[in-house]
Amino acid sequence: MNVVITLLVVAPLVAAGLNMALWRRVKVQQIVGSSVLTAMLIGSLALLRHVTTHDPVVVELGAWSAPLGIVLVADVFSAMLLVVAMATLLAVFVYAVGQPRADKGAFYFHSLYLILATGVAGSFLAGDLFNLFVGIEITLTSSYVLITLGGRKEQVRSGMTYVIINLLASTLLLVSIGLTYAATGTVNMADAAQKLDLIPNGVHQGIGALMLIAFGLKAAIFPLFFWLPDSYPTAPVTVTAVFAGLLTKIGMYGIIRTQTLMFPMEGNSLMLLLGLAGATMVVGAIGALAQNDMKRLLSFSIVSQIGYILFGLGINTSIGVAGAIFFLLHQIPVKTSLFLVAGLVETVSGSASLDKVSGLMRRSPFTAAMFALSGLSLIGLPPLSGFFGKLALVEAGISSRNWTVTALSLVVSLLTLMYLTKVWSQMFWGEPSQPEQIRLGDGRVFELPDRAPRMMNAATLGLVGVTLVLAVAVEPIWSMCTQASAELLDPQFYIQAVLGS
Repeated sequence: MNVVITLLVVAPLVAAGLNMALWRRVKVQQIVGSSVLTAMLIGSLALLRHVTTHDPVVVELGAWSAPLGIVLVADVFSAMLLVVAMATLLAVFVYAVGQPRADKGAFYFHSLYLILATGVAGSFLAGDLFNLFVGIEITLTSSYVLITLGGRKEQVRSGMTYVIINLLASTLLLVSIGLTYAATGTVNMADAAQKLDLIPNGVHQGIGALMLIAFGLKAAIFPLFFWLPDSYPTAPVTVTAVFAGLLTKIGMYGIIRTQTLMFPMEGNSLMLLLGLAGATMVVGAIGALAQNDMKRLLSFSIVSQIGYILFGLGINTSIGVAGAIFFLLHQIPVKTSLFLVAGLVETVSGSASLDKVSGLMRRSPFTAAMFALSGLSLIGLPPLSGFFGKLALVEAGISSRNWTVTALSLVVSLLTLMYLTKVWSQMFWGEPSQPEQIRLGDGRVFELPDRAPRMMNAATLGLVGVTLVLAVAVEPIWSMCTQASAELLDPQFYIQAVLGS
């Protein structure tokens, strides 16, 4: 497994360099990209199988032992996220290959995409705070270019907001890492978890609060979400889909990992998380209800659903954290598939505005079916994957007597039903609308296809299939979630795995 975990970080970076050398051969780049992402998915599955039956895999790079050297660590939590993330990255890559109109930046899209995959894998596998920061920054650096792909003024303006906010979040994260090193003399998370208990309580809590703010900005929790709804809808749909499914979830991974390992939650900290959870759920849902564009509506929905993950973490019980993990796993493919559906709508209609598109149920029944399955899962209708995640969270909330946030989670489910019903009734029912005309830079009119290309449909179907697998295989997946929850709530398990007895 040591070779597998190393290749998960190194292979996409090497492939990105190879694709840059092959910039004139887009077809070859597509083959390289799909092959590497497929191999990463297979490697992630093998890694997950290993860590569920053995101890976490710890790789000491350069033969420097922890805490001095760089370590890559895979436990059940990170391995589960890796599997779902790689499946999502592969599906969106296939979707991008099948798009009928290639972006003018297509020759470097493939390399940037693989660099983003490197950052995702590096973030989930980092065993120290600095390399967690590096993994996130690799992801963000490629995303800064991807979000402005196409070069429209609106994209560049919104992209600048995205860049500035994430640079601010990165600065805060780097400062919090520096303070951790100043207080403990280490950036290794396992080592820091031991030494933070020895410093004054006020300093400990202050560093934890600063790190929560830094990761909270990246995860778009309330009140730090304001940048997301303006940044995501203007980007190309493949880029938005990856961002929706993965980038905010990396922020949530950082919150869960650091708050359970380094800053154990109790008392006021848990009340703060629960308050943030309730506000994030409600504000995101109300924002989604007010939107008239499908991608902007789904962007507010990202914010709302992040609140459920915070809810489970704030309960801080075995079932609560397990529910948060399951909900996190469910959100990655569901959110991505909904944005891919928005791309299918744009492909055949030329717009994702609820006022301009109607009758897609008759014109594109496949797109309607994909939206229905993903949307019903997002709402939490049984027996789809969203139901099991919300059921666990509600059960945990009732067991811990957190009545207010539990009630809010149920109300927000109704609001989710309302805004998705709004999309369904306006875009998929009624008489089919006439497609929007798209004019190219030279004045020519681009003819929209009657149907989306097969590869785009296949990629969307594959990702919706991942959400169905989460529902069908809920028992073994829930077992892994409870195992991951037990490991997270026992920091000594992670510490012993990395540092030894």
